[in-house]
Amino acid sequence: MKTKLILAGLLTCIGIGAKAQDVKTEEPKGKAIVQVFGNFHTGFGQESNDRGFELERSYLGYEYNLGNGLSVKGVMDMGKSSDVSDYQRIAYIKNAMLQWKKGNLTLNGGLISTTQFNFQEKFWGYRYIMKSFQDEYKFGSSADLGLSAAYKFTDWLSADAIVVNGEGYKKIQKNDGLNYGLGVTLTPVKGFQIRVYGGLNESSEVGKKDITNLAAFAGYKNEKFTIGAEYNYMWNASYTENAEQYGYSVFASVKLSKMTDLYVRFDDLYSNNDWNIAKDEQAAIVGAQIKLGKYVKIAPNFRMSMPKAEGADNIYSAYINCYFGL
Repeated sequence: MKTKLILAGLLTCIGIGAKAQDVKTEEPKGKAIVQVFGNFHTGFGQESNDRGFELERSYLGYEYNLGNGLSVKGVMDMGKSSDVSDYQRIAYIKNAMLQWKKGNLTLNGGLISTTQFNFQEKFWGYRYIMKSFQDEYKFGSSADLGLSAAYKFTDWLSADAIVVNGEGYKKIQKNDGLNYGLGVTLTPVKGFQIRVYGGLNESSEVGKKDITNLAAFAGYKNEKFTIGAEYNYMWNASYTENAEQYGYSVFASVKLSKMTDLYVRFDDLYSNNDWNIAKDEQAAIVGAQIKLGKYVKIAPNFRMSMPKAEGADNIYSAYINCYFGL
């Protein structure tokens, strides 16, 4: 009798152990992040002396999935200084963040990607060739230190909120003000998306004004083509009262084959009372993208910049942009 009980107990334990082994556990895993942007460019006419090879930016980092919806990511950004007299490469920490995903909720903390124009940048899809409108004309920073949350309510409605320092990832926190943002994304039908974003960047300095941003975007994307348009308005640029900047960007691309795309884009930047007339411009780009395998892209393109300053000549240039990324 005792022998039978012992055997029954052993079989029960073996059965429980076998079931435990059948339960799948999420193993930690990671991946390297390597992205390199480069180009060869040449100007025409008065800009013919502006030519050469350029390594614009390199991102090096690692992303690690800890399991249970948790992941960490660290990315270094090697680029050039905004100071035109500085020819040295400068390295920044672009991301140092923790992310948690649970169902339809996503939380990010640390040095995170901002939400002001991240959606438009991904929709445009050619960041290595040209930044999206708000990034190109300094309406905000692509990363900052703080917290963000996003929630998908339904298949057609999602929203996100963010609170960051407001000084970007290249500077230490100098001011006491914070940058708040709220975005809503609608997907009325498959492929068609609308996004509205509003942000307030506090000044916290005597004599300076809070910066307010408002952005609206609409775009459609399918397997064959992409089309998008955005309008952006910024009040009190650089924390300066009554310094307003606004403008729009429209773009389109078409896939000719698995390896080749064609793309075109037009930007138009204004400032109220022409306070920023030296930098206000219309800009156009047209070109192609060729994929050389999984990790390499080459994009020849032609660009035209039409400054709005009186007497300024149009600028014409040709680029061959290159991308390598894992």
